[in-house]
Amino acid sequence: MRADARDNRERVLRAARAAFAEQGAQASLNKIAQSAGVGPGTLYRHFPTLGALLVAIIGDDVAALCEKGRDLLGHPSPAEALRTWLRAVAEHATAMRGLVAARMAVPPAPDADAALAACHERIRATGSALLERAQRDGGVPGDIEIADLLTLVNAIAWVSEQAPCDEYLLDRLLALVRGMDRSPREEKA
Repeated sequence: MRADARDNRERVLRAARAAFAEQGAQASLNKIAQSAGVGPGTLYRHFPTLGALLVAIIGDDVAALCEKGRDLLGHPSPAEALRTWLRAVAEHATAMRGLVAARMAVPPAPDADAALAACHERIRATGSALLERAQRDGGVPGDIEIADLLTLVNAIAWVSEQAPCDEYLLDRLLALVRGMDRSPREEKA
């Protein structure tokens, strides 16, 4: 990529991150291009879809989230490892005024942007590994599926993002999810 094209791309990414952080899904792509000092054609040449732009912005975050999940596979408490990772997922999902949560809450449709679908799949695969480990250990019921759990966590993140004046809402709602990780042995005790 030429230096000027690389500079344009980076300016678009900075402008988009700022616009999405302030306005979420309501951010105008034309205003993002204007803020970056480029024409709409330049924005669309680098990022042909909103999904492609979003993936470029969150790609490093998704990679870090998946790495954290892989690291947590060695945690002595599989259920605690899953809870820690889900908290990180929720924090990630609150980025950009709920835009990430809205895009990642449900599995992508078959005709979805391939790059966004790949991000979703990476997160799902990491979560599956953590969930299956916690289920084998008996810390999480075996009938919970990762898709449902991620949908719930993303919904919780979105709700907490809508109430910025309640700084503890995310943790209170995630605490409700913790009720699911009681093993039958703990419930009888």
